[in-house]
Amino acid sequence: MRPSWDQYFMDIAHLVKTRSTCTRRQVGAVVVKDKQILSTGYNGAPTSCTHCIELGCMRTKLNIPSGERHELCRALHAEQNAITQAAKNGTAVAGAVIYVTAQPCSMCAKVLINSGIAKIIYQGNYPDPLAIELLNEAKIHMEQFGTIENESNRGLEK
Repeated sequence: MRPSWDQYFMDIAHLVKTRSTCTRRQVGAVVVKDKQILSTGYNGAPTSCTHCIELGCMRTKLNIPSGERHELCRALHAEQNAITQAAKNGTAVAGAVIYVTAQPCSMCAKVLINSGIAKIIYQGNYPDPLAIELLNEAKIHMEQFGTIENESNRGLEK
C-alpha cells in the first residue's frame, strides 16, 4: 500500500511548510503538473530580507486578526513563493494544480488566477471569504483535502 497522489503531494506540502519563518502560521505549497513537482513555496520574507522569526511580527504587535491587513506582513505567502520560484526558473504553471496546507487568501487567489493555476487542493481553512468568491468567479476548481467528498483521494492505493 502506498499513498494516493493527493496524499503524497499534500504530505510534501506539509514538509515544505517546516521551512516557514512566519511566527503566526506555517504554510507550504507544491505546484504539480502531470504528477511532476514544478515548484514549492513556504511563507517567509523575500530573499535577502530579515525574517519575522528574527524581527518579530508587526501584525502580532498591532494585534491584527488573522486574514486582515496582509500588507503589513513582511513575508510572502507560500503560494506566492511557489509561483515566483517557478517564474524565476522559467517554469510555466498554467494548467497546474497547487497543493496548499491552508486555504489561499485573497491576495494569493489573485496570483493563482492570473498564473493560470487550474486547481487548488487545500487542507486548512483561512478566514477570507473574498478569496473563495474570486476563485469561484474565475472558475478555479477548489477541493478541501480530507473532506468527505475528497475522501477517496486521501487514502492509500494498491
